[in-house]
Amino acid sequence: MINQLFQRVTARLRGWRLLTIPFLGAFVTGLCLSLLFAACTANNASNTNTVSANNSNQTKASVVRFGYQKSLILLKSKGVLEKRLQPEGVKVQWIEFPAGPQLLEALNVGSIDFGHTGETPPIFAQAAGAALTYIAGIAPSPASQAILIPQDSQVKTIADLKGKKIALQKASSAHYLLVQLLEKAGLKYTDVQPVFLPPADARAALVKGSIDAWAIWDPFFAAAEKSVNARVLATGEGLNKQGGYYLASRNFATNNKPTIKAILEEIKALEDWSNQNRDAVAETLSPVLGIDLDTMKKATQRKQFGVVPIDNNLIQVQQQVADKFYELKLLPKQVNIKEATLAPEQYAAFTPTT
Repeated sequence: MINQLFQRVTARLRGWRLLTIPFLGAFVTGLCLSLLFAACTANNASNTNTVSANNSNQTKASVVRFGYQKSLILLKSKGVLEKRLQPEGVKVQWIEFPAGPQLLEALNVGSIDFGHTGETPPIFAQAAGAALTYIAGIAPSPASQAILIPQDSQVKTIADLKGKKIALQKASSAHYLLVQLLEKAGLKYTDVQPVFLPPADARAALVKGSIDAWAIWDPFFAAAEKSVNARVLATGEGLNKQGGYYLASRNFATNNKPTIKAILEEIKALEDWSNQNRDAVAETLSPVLGIDLDTMKKATQRKQFGVVPIDNNLIQVQQQVADKFYELKLLPKQVNIKEATLAPEQYAAFTPTT
């Protein structure tokens, strides 16, 4: 059974080719163990009250497996979802990922039910056949993303990046940031040398000098400014840029609307509180992330908080992003964003009022 599960997961991930090799081994092993446990649980369904959200025989999950990145760690730290869902008999399991592409790969193979990413990862995931669903938008924070360069770099403008090596997480929001900034400067994507690295490896490459620039987001952005004295070449400010998204597996979105409504209401309430208490947010996150308080305050001050409803306008903007990546031949096929969305009345059933 283990061999069969390993082959199944490996085959799926090989098609995506978004994970780095070191991460892939650990991730596949973890997924195999997770799938094996799920299989054993299914065989003993009559003896347990735990229901997987991906079990098509059930209509409600008793455990929500929430994939998150460091940018959403406040939600985990505050414990508001646990408090809200516990009376309903629903537990929350948190799984951290270094970036959106890895998170959505886990969503695709059934290891998580719900998560958040920038605008780009779900496009690449959908192109790879992932059965994901857009749940809600995240307020854009263009100042929270940047192209960083070494302090002593001779690069002065985006145009100076021609022919240079730029590190970024493939299929991330930083990927699209680079595309936008290059076009704004009159350069083509093929004028630079993208180097696909997860955040931790990209930071090390910048320090080592093996890359010329790094496209990244907060809190990695703020931390690099402080710890490696990186210089900001450009941010996302001034670009027509939307935020990210909360996403769920298609099955979870279909069968757990009351739970999704509760999750979004708690997220919105925390976002509203955060917008009015930025210093408190920084004080909470500083020890959790291991980032000094001043740096954390800097990252928090430039972040925009809020939950954005999915509507036709947001879908159209996201479609433009998908079309751009297809035009650049970075997607294997065209993507229709609407295929990963719900009907307006379905969104109305769980979207918090603004």
